[in-house]
Amino acid sequence: MRHFLELRDFDAERLTAILDMAAALKSGTDAPKPLAGKTVGMIFEKPSTRTRVSFEVGITQLGGTALMLSSSDLQIGRGEEISDTAKVLSRYLDAIMIRALSHKTLTELAENATIPVINGLTDLSHPCQLMADMQTIRERLGPLENQIVTWFGDGNNVANSWIEAAALFGFELRLAGPEAYHSPAELIAWARKKGANILLMEDSEEAARNATVLVTDVWISMGDEEGTRVADLHPYQVNQNLMSRAAPDAIFMHCLPAIRGMEVTADVIDGPQSAVFDEAENRLHAQKAILACLFDKNF
Repeated sequence: MRHFLELRDFDAERLTAILDMAAALKSGTDAPKPLAGKTVGMIFEKPSTRTRVSFEVGITQLGGTALMLSSSDLQIGRGEEISDTAKVLSRYLDAIMIRALSHKTLTELAENATIPVINGLTDLSHPCQLMADMQTIRERLGPLENQIVTWFGDGNNVANSWIEAAALFGFELRLAGPEAYHSPAELIAWARKKGANILLMEDSEEAARNATVLVTDVWISMGDEEGTRVADLHPYQVNQNLMSRAAPDAIFMHCLPAIRGMEVTADVIDGPQSAVFDEAENRLHAQKAILACLFDKNF
């Protein structure tokens, strides 16, 4: 039994196998039903559009039943131990996907569950999103190792997963943002030890130069205090000036939801170089592949 908690829990070969399966599932050449007769619980401590819909549709298409569980539906919202919840749900369900406020909740759930647990997002990482992103880059640009990816903004949970992806798939990753907003130094050190080419940059125009992928995320998530964040991060807004400095065939990526006029301008996210809706669609295919592989005894 294997969980899907972090990209770095897998080697590049296994992650590539998941991406290959995602491509086959998307093309329609492969239509397995590995979840036939199985029920997957989906725990949401934080609201979602893409994660909720893509997982529910994907589970159904794979022949399974998706059971939606909000924190208000469960006793953990009233103080029950996560370990007890994990043990009980393991008696009813065949797998659990959780979108958690705290990464600690995810790890405690996985440590005590006897069924696969999937990280649908925590405050520290978003590996399912990165698998969809890798699928999108392969479709639009080709081999991952040939890419130069620039992340603009703060070192949030999605940025952390980009760092892990760079270490595993071999593309150059530039992290453009104020020094105070960079991802954890220990994570960057781990990636570099794995051979990742990661550059920390404060000049946004230089960071965009010849990049093949420009990517960002919202600067203020639900529950965050704005403070000086918008002013601090404004030089890293992805706009036509930055896109013009990237490679001619560069794409723009954003995991959504987006705030036009804040982290990205409307003419970029709605323009011809934007891959955001391909990226959103690929959440479905990548997550179906993750589920299928977790239930494959040979994976």
